[in-house]
Amino acid sequence: MSTGFTLRPAAQPDAVFLGDMLVEAANWRAGGVRPRHEVLTSADHRRYIAGWKRGADDGLIAIGHDGIPIGAAWYRMLPQNEPGLGFVGAAVPELILGVHPLWRARGVGRSLLRGVVQLAGAQGHARISLSVERDNFARNLYRAEGFSISAQGLLRDTMVRRTA
Repeated sequence: MSTGFTLRPAAQPDAVFLGDMLVEAANWRAGGVRPRHEVLTSADHRRYIAGWKRGADDGLIAIGHDGIPIGAAWYRMLPQNEPGLGFVGAAVPELILGVHPLWRARGVGRSLLRGVVQLAGAQGHARISLSVERDNFARNLYRAEGFSISAQGLLRDTMVRRTA
């Protein structure tokens, strides 16, 4: 059975597309659209793509059957003095995942998530973390794929998963 997409490693030229997927991740609610420039310049979000691709950065891009990118999952190592929303420690990469709305609920996110967890493990990371808003439907995916809540915030939780 064809899934209609393939995965490939994320590269430095993918920075603009990662920005697109960061905007999708931030705007997951139907009708809750924040302008691209607002998301990409916010302190909470810009750290996930600024200066992509640094030495410890890695990720995957999902490509549709027509050759157009449709989703991405990537991780970054963030310092303790500039933590991300899902920060659990300087040695734990933080995962970001975004999928084009037309491709959601078609296995793209799950494939990207599984692939990037495997990639992080292959790079020697024992754990990987993420941040998710409590009412985001993606929480079910993360739980199903072995992530568990490590810290609860007012509106969002930090989740962690072992890579092995």
